Amino acid sequence: MKILSITAGAGEMYCGSCLRDNSLAAELLARGHEVTLVPVYTPTRTDEPNVSRHRVLFGGISVYLQQHAALFRRTPRFLDRLWDAPRVIQAFTNRGVSTDPRLLGDLTVSMLQGEQGVLRKEFDKLLDWISGEPLPDIINLPNSLLIALAAPLGRALNRPVCCTLQGEELFLDGLVPPYREQAMHLIRQHVRHVDRFIAVSDYCATFMSGFLGIPSERISVVPLGINMAGYEPRRGRNDHFRIGFFARVTPDKGLHVLADAYVRFRRRIGSAPARLEVAGYMAPGHTACLREVRRTLDKEKLAGEFSFRGALDRNGKLAFLRGLDVLSVPATYDEPKGVFLLEAMASGVPVVQPRRGAFVEIVDRTGGGLLVEPDPDSLAEGLYALWQDRALTATLGERAFRGVRAHYTVARSADRLLDVYRAVVDQRTESRVAVVA
Repeated sequence: MKILSITAGAGEMYCGSCLRDNSLAAELLARGHEVTLVPVYTPTRTDEPNVSRHRVLFGGISVYLQQHAALFRRTPRFLDRLWDAPRVIQAFTNRGVSTDPRLLGDLTVSMLQGEQGVLRKEFDKLLDWISGEPLPDIINLPNSLLIALAAPLGRALNRPVCCTLQGEELFLDGLVPPYREQAMHLIRQHVRHVDRFIAVSDYCATFMSGFLGIPSERISVVPLGINMAGYEPRRGRNDHFRIGFFARVTPDKGLHVLADAYVRFRRRIGSAPARLEVAGYMAPGHTACLREVRRTLDKEKLAGEFSFRGALDRNGKLAFLRGLDVLSVPATYDEPKGVFLLEAMASGVPVVQPRRGAFVEIVDRTGGGLLVEPDPDSLAEGLYALWQDRALTATLGERAFRGVRAHYTVARSADRLLDVYRAVVDQRTESRVAVVA
């Protein structure tokens, strides 16, 4: 099968959606499918071999300049190539580019206005590029924020278009008025141009159906899957009970909630050795989140039990996870993905998570953790239960290790994705035959 897959770059950040898109593309390529994975905005950053094209559509510098200065909407292509070069975009990205939805409302709306908006030159550049590429059997967009690409790509290539749903509601909810209302309206207008929506979890499918007004029968679920290479079960028992957090350090991921829970947990266990280990990307604008956590722990004289490792490459991630006794990422919203849970479980590490979003189906399906109420007291109780009963911790860890391999490998995810793609292609073919007849 020939697949054109768009992926949304997140600059210097390791992004769960980018990792998913890249892993699936790599798996499909290994099976002999022809996959063109091309990023928009910025090059992608992955902790596995990156199989995306070395070019960027809708280059982040170009769209910013065109949004804020009419002059750049008319510049010739040879000038655009200077700032559309991936290395130039990456250089600016490394200086720190905001992804805060509160600052990107106008640009989001312009993107969703598509060919009728101020970024129409970028849509023309997209169609010029695609005209020189092999004709795909199917096209996939990475999220509904890029749904305005569906109509021009579907029209130019006369091929079905799918759109993945994988967590963009958090960004949409972060837009300030009137941009949020405008963006939601524009997305709903574009829904009719998509042949099939692909949700990354059962929760995501149900929520996004109502959130974006997508009929439920037009959404297929393709559960997340990770590449299991390098994941090994943790060995032995740590001298300290190590509670881990591995995700972006932002308020919505709930590190401050975990810090509050750690204080409560610490009071329960007295002087027994324990540590709170944290790793993950932290944008310059979120340093206050880390300062708040340090203050919380310092107030209780627990600062010496805390460490922050920052962003980790793949080897660093694997070693970090193997060193944990339990992982908890108590997100303060209904998370539709939860890749970090799969990564911890793949290392035989059980999880303690709030009973919300996709966490429920992941923990229920794998049996690899505890679900608690979304508050620090309940989280502390869950952590204490594992500290107190190491046999339970070991049992949940074994279930996590087996459960992820039974339900959440990239191979299983690719199998399901191909089933959806084939069904969509067959449906389009049957429709053409019916029209001819």
